[in-house]
Amino acid sequence: MKVVILCGGQGTRLREETNVRPKPMVEIGTHPILWHIMKIYSSFGLNDFVLCLGYKGHIIKDYFINFKLRVNDCTVRTGIDSEIEIHQNEKLENWTVTLAETGENTQTGARIHRVKKYLNGETFCLTYGDGLGNIDIEKLTAFHRSHGRIGTVTGVRPPGRFGELETVDNLVKEFAEKPQVTHGLINGGFFVFEPQFIEEYLSDDETLTLESFPLRQLAADGELMVFPHEGFWQPMDTYREWKMLESLWNEGNAPWKFW
Repeated sequence: MKVVILCGGQGTRLREETNVRPKPMVEIGTHPILWHIMKIYSSFGLNDFVLCLGYKGHIIKDYFINFKLRVNDCTVRTGIDSEIEIHQNEKLENWTVTLAETGENTQTGARIHRVKKYLNGETFCLTYGDGLGNIDIEKLTAFHRSHGRIGTVTGVRPPGRFGELETVDNLVKEFAEKPQVTHGLINGGFFVFEPQFIEEYLSDDETLTLESFPLRQLAADGELMVFPHEGFWQPMDTYREWKMLESLWNEGNAPWKFW
């Protein structure tokens, strides 16, 4: 199963860092938050990633193209016959990473539609490039397979500034975008979708956001289920949230660290 990660937003609420790099490349400890997200999935055996690039996407490309050099020592021989010898002192991730340019100003729904050619018409995972949690991906995907509907969203219970899910017996009855006050579960990302979600609910219209028509209509059609998650979940939208996540990691108390 492939994992699609939305990496193209401008991260305006973390402008202290995103003026010079895309938000998924902001480090927690010595690694970008994107690496942490990918490690969550790979801890459960999902190692095939499709990254939807946009704002400063070349920085993410450079990171993965030079990944082996970044994590290992090396010896550089200059001159006409220059070469680089890599001293592999760090275990490399066994990842396949497709780096897809989906447009500088494209919204989330259209970004997913633009990478459908890499998904081979199969069930896929999807999440945002700026949120961490101790999500049990194996249980999430098993839950998705068990109910037979098109989509699954992980429901969490943090502050009320995200898309709220109105549910009955784990069936999403309504998807409300970013209410002022929340009384129940909210959209925590970590989705699983059947391929018809792309064909029937998404389009190439660059103004299409995942959280507007697609998820709301999927819920209205009775095709969106929620996987309740009562554990740790935290987005990295602000400087304060970034420093909090970094503090957890540096203190050795990161709840999302399965590896």
